[in-house]
Amino acid sequence: MAANNKFPTAKDEENLFEELNEKPKDNLSEAHIKRVTEMVNEYKGKIKSHLNEEQEKHTSWAGRLADHIASFGGSWPFIIIFATFLILWMGWNTFNFTMHFDKSPFILLNLILSCMAAFQAPVILMSQNRQAARDKQEAIMDFAINYKAEQENLEIQKLLKSIDKRLEKLEQ
Repeated sequence: MAANNKFPTAKDEENLFEELNEKPKDNLSEAHIKRVTEMVNEYKGKIKSHLNEEQEKHTSWAGRLADHIASFGGSWPFIIIFATFLILWMGWNTFNFTMHFDKSPFILLNLILSCMAAFQAPVILMSQNRQAARDKQEAIMDFAINYKAEQENLEIQKLLKSIDKRLEKLEQ
């Protein structure tokens, strides 16, 4: 593939096609399979990067903030930090050697947790709605690609039937 171009050129595809047709009876070599796989992955990457660029163009700062909050809120570092905070809070307010600012039923801690949940839930829902919209775009792109491939397969089948008919005529 061309070093200055991320995506396969027509020349790359021609070279690959010629190499694949050199030994029609042999199985594909690992190098050929690897090259085909790379071409497919690069094509998929191009579509994904285009969707990412479009989403970034249409995303407000609030949407990006919601995504960051949701991604951190659903991670192990958040769980570990939050569990540590809860243990420290309860330990500080339980042991006798410290000043207690939130005694045993931990009413202040419950208020903090309720407020945090009240803000975190809508932010996560906003992020999920944006992800659902992106998934819908990807599904539409997948459908379009599959539809185009199906149309190309139908055209190839028509051409093969036409070639088959011509060969039958030539044989007669």
